[in-house]
Amino acid sequence: MPQFLTLLPPDEARAILLSHLAGPLPDSVSMDSSLALGRVLAEDILAPHPLPEFPRSTVDGYAVRAADTFGASESLPAYLTLIGEIPMGAPADLVLAPGQCALIHTGGMLPSSADAVMMLEYTQTARTSAASANPESAGASEIEISRAVAVGENVIQIGEDVRAGETVIPRGASLREAEIGGLMALGRTSVRVARKPRVGLISSGDEVVEPNQAAGPGQVRDVNTYTLSAVAARAGGEAVPYGIVRDDFEALLSAARTALAECDAVLITAGSSASTRDITADVIRKLGEPGVLVHGVAIRPGKPTILGVADGKAVIGLPGNPVSALVNGWLFVAPVIEKLLGALPRPRPTVMARLTINLPSLAGREDWQPVKLLPSPEIGRGAGGEGMQAEPIFGKSNLIFTLARADGLVRVPPDATGLSAGEMVEVRLM
Repeated sequence: MPQFLTLLPPDEARAILLSHLAGPLPDSVSMDSSLALGRVLAEDILAPHPLPEFPRSTVDGYAVRAADTFGASESLPAYLTLIGEIPMGAPADLVLAPGQCALIHTGGMLPSSADAVMMLEYTQTARTSAASANPESAGASEIEISRAVAVGENVIQIGEDVRAGETVIPRGASLREAEIGGLMALGRTSVRVARKPRVGLISSGDEVVEPNQAAGPGQVRDVNTYTLSAVAARAGGEAVPYGIVRDDFEALLSAARTALAECDAVLITAGSSASTRDITADVIRKLGEPGVLVHGVAIRPGKPTILGVADGKAVIGLPGNPVSALVNGWLFVAPVIEKLLGALPRPRPTVMARLTINLPSLAGREDWQPVKLLPSPEIGRGAGGEGMQAEPIFGKSNLIFTLARADGLVRVPPDATGLSAGEMVEVRLM
């Protein structure tokens, strides 16, 4: 019977696997920027022009020469002559002489003769001249200014957001809503993005049947193909299922060879633990060099995980138990996909919460414990509550609803023998 050798810490095991992968896939695709949410850029985006391209008002008010407002206050206001309104979406052709102002709206173009904008809230119309020695000012309004503004106040200057030629979104960035908006502001309606890595998925086991079939005595429906497909999709990959393979070495080897030829990475679930039926490690060794890199990780759940590489492609054997497969899919499969995409490091969504009960663990093993997030009873009581509580959900690794009921995972480090009730813990959101 094969035995586990040295159990490696998860971080070390993952580093070994990633070090044997060449990196980003060489090919990319062009697509409509408006459809690129979540995709990874395969090019640097340089600004073809500054943003904004003209000085713009950030408020509704009056375009002014700042010097004309100096010293103005509620007790000693300044008075400016209103000479017109700056139209939206058109050049600001008005020219302000000393003592003059022009009505401007948020986003409007500042006249070249103005250098600040007075907010509407600090103004009022003083009076309208019925007649004037200057025919051009006849009928003009006088605007009372109750405070001073500094040069540049309430104005976005040319290039304040983006300078021409600046790299505004680097290669490897995952496009979010804000980046898509920025692309549109620059007129970039199409971008080159990394091709989605194809991840071949093989479920093994004589006891596994398709989800649309009735599970007979001793049988279970295939869960892992679908949870790991979701892991691959969320990480930016494309799942390619190869069905359920019986517990037969040649059958599994044939399916794995096909998946390896057609995909960028291969996942095999079940067949990874120390049993005479567990043949995944032998299959990976047959697929190509260097073969199995890690067999056994110091982690719960998922100790039997196998990490390998064949012909430059990751081949990962995950435990058949759904919770183990899913947790280790997050820890090992998602990073492989991100490396193939050339994705820049992404922050993992986490929250801090207070543990509700003691959480035991074995030293030397990294535990990932599902938890439910609950509102802290101290919220609003002035007791300094941290906002959330983390309530552990206990269950065996073949119970998928253990994770379905959870909001996140708490990591118990390998040098700890557990965590104490009341301790603040970092919850990695699922």
